[in-house]
Amino acid sequence: MDPNMEKRNELLAKKVIKGLESRNMTGYYAKDREEAKRIALSLIAEGSSVTMGGALSAHEIGLVEAMQNGNYNFIDRNGFSDRRAAMLAAYDADWFLSSANAMTEDGVLVNIDGNANRVSCIANGPKHVLFIVGMNKVCSDIDGAMKRARNVAAPTNAQRFGLNTPCAKTGSCMNCKSPDTICCQFLITRFSRHEGRIHVILVNDMLGF
Repeated sequence: MDPNMEKRNELLAKKVIKGLESRNMTGYYAKDREEAKRIALSLIAEGSSVTMGGALSAHEIGLVEAMQNGNYNFIDRNGFSDRRAAMLAAYDADWFLSSANAMTEDGVLVNIDGNANRVSCIANGPKHVLFIVGMNKVCSDIDGAMKRARNVAAPTNAQRFGLNTPCAKTGSCMNCKSPDTICCQFLITRFSRHEGRIHVILVNDMLGF
């Protein structure tokens, strides 16, 4: 990565982390994917029960593989014949791994979901939530974050899952009511009542969508 971009990301991350702290959430800055994984593993104690939604960023930094191969009770929903049972098990986990579709410079997290299992776990249930967020997802304000979530993250995920939505064809949000829409639930996390529950690792890299 260009040194100027690295410096910009580091300075911006400091601003985001300050914003998170004002919202009773904890932020960290990782200079690369490996450091992001090290920070995550320093937070999650061995023996913890860990689960996740569809956080591609957690895969990209190698965290999911570390959970699967380490001394953790990793609840892999793909290993359940009953998907609903896997989703319900997530609510009692010690840690829920996630990313954000977008976030603001002052620490507000924006997420869109289809089945709502991810946003519901972010909002309530698991004892801790750990976000892995590439600096490419940081936007100036809520309006920008919502636009990114709807016009970058949602269309890309619709294409990735092979869904029959207008955005999968056009590449941008059409505010549809398609049966395949993944824009069913919108969650804006602007404050955490529970100190120490929400942690955000900002990564100096392009992660996720």
